[in-house]
Amino acid sequence: MYEYKFVETTLGGFFTEASHRETIMEHAKDGWRLVQVLPTNYNGHGKPREYEIIFERRLEMID
Repeated sequence: MYEYKFVETTLGGFFTEASHRETIMEHAKDGWRLVQVLPTNYNGHGKPREYEIIFERRLEMID
């Protein structure tokens, strides 16, 4: 069985830098595995502005 984590992020903009790589590496250190990146919000030109990064990790089964 797995547990899932959903993290909102952006790929940066004109005045901001992207932080998605740092987000992925930070969660990987804690045992999370990247599953998928989904765009969740678009600008007026149809370009994604916000994303949801989905992570998973195996649950430890306790007998």
